[in-house]
Amino acid sequence: MEDKQPYTVLAVDDNLLNLKLIEKSLSKEGYRIFSADNGPDARKIADKEKPDLILLDIEMPGENGFEVIKKLKDDAGTNSIPVLFLTGVSEVDSKLKGFELGAVDYIIKPFHPLEVLARVRIHLKLSIATNSLIAGQANKLKQVTEAQVSMMPTPEENPKALFGVFYQALEEAGGDFYDILNISEKITGYFVADFSGHDIKISYMTASVKALLAQNCTPVYSPAESIKLINDVLVEILPEGKYLTACYMHINRTTKKLTIINSGHPPVVCMPKKGDPYLIKMDGDVLGMFKDAHFGVQSFDVEEGDKFFVYSDGLVESAENKVTWASGADSLLPTYKKVAKVPYDKAPTELVKQLFGEDSLLEDDIVVLCVEV
Repeated sequence: MEDKQPYTVLAVDDNLLNLKLIEKSLSKEGYRIFSADNGPDARKIADKEKPDLILLDIEMPGENGFEVIKKLKDDAGTNSIPVLFLTGVSEVDSKLKGFELGAVDYIIKPFHPLEVLARVRIHLKLSIATNSLIAGQANKLKQVTEAQVSMMPTPEENPKALFGVFYQALEEAGGDFYDILNISEKITGYFVADFSGHDIKISYMTASVKALLAQNCTPVYSPAESIKLINDVLVEILPEGKYLTACYMHINRTTKKLTIINSGHPPVVCMPKKGDPYLIKMDGDVLGMFKDAHFGVQSFDVEEGDKFFVYSDGLVESAENKVTWASGADSLLPTYKKVAKVPYDKAPTELVKQLFGEDSLLEDDIVVLCVEV
């Protein structure tokens, strides 16, 4: 059996006698102690060793305890470590300032070793419980994320659909999703949607919408009829105030006919095999809000080698720069032109790279499909 790692405590005090007393009383109970007699050294140790708890003197020469805890809490690597102040000051204002800066408790000097031990135990128990709760919640949300992603088909699973995809959710329950409908040997449906909101309920609604797509996107119904049927059901089952924008693209590779149904969604980008990319703009009501909704519908002939980009508004919109998809979609056409020669399976990732760079933080969920006829 492996030896369990001891819990670690960082004691910070400019009084060496206090440090020795803390080290002796805690180490004999199985704790590993790090010591520092000044703020800068304490922060270095905290950053390197990541102790389970910090005992921090307030009144120290140079960098006092208030300055130390502020810097610890501003550092992502140390901000979750519980800090107990050691102080000979008992004024309420001083205590309140410490709590405001993130301290979890005070130990008044002169202290008794048994009191230090008792408070260390209490706050380590609280920290263990909190960390366990966070880990449990994170694990559950991770399972939700994995379940949601697993519902989205991959290009490898659908080689005849001739599509590439970029998908990224900012939160555990992403509001964007897509689906591929293999309606027949030569007919494929491509659905991209964006739910209002990003709460956990959305991940379950995704499964419902996928089921509706599978039931209604068949050769029996035209693309417009399919979306109307789906809307009629969503009006009944979506929670009040919830809706989704969506784009449904239906390609018949035998007749070379493409139909687009737009439900309040950003316009599809057409990239013809010969020619410059352009937007296919349509008006349409969102899905799930109105029983008598009107959707934008366009059908036209296409050629083998033509490409089409269907995407969510996160590709275009920027709250920081006050750009909406209605105002910003046209501005991206030059970027689409840059990826014109990129194969369809790699085009979505390359497009996002061109727009946001390698390491930029995205502001919203993003789905981008590139489909080739």
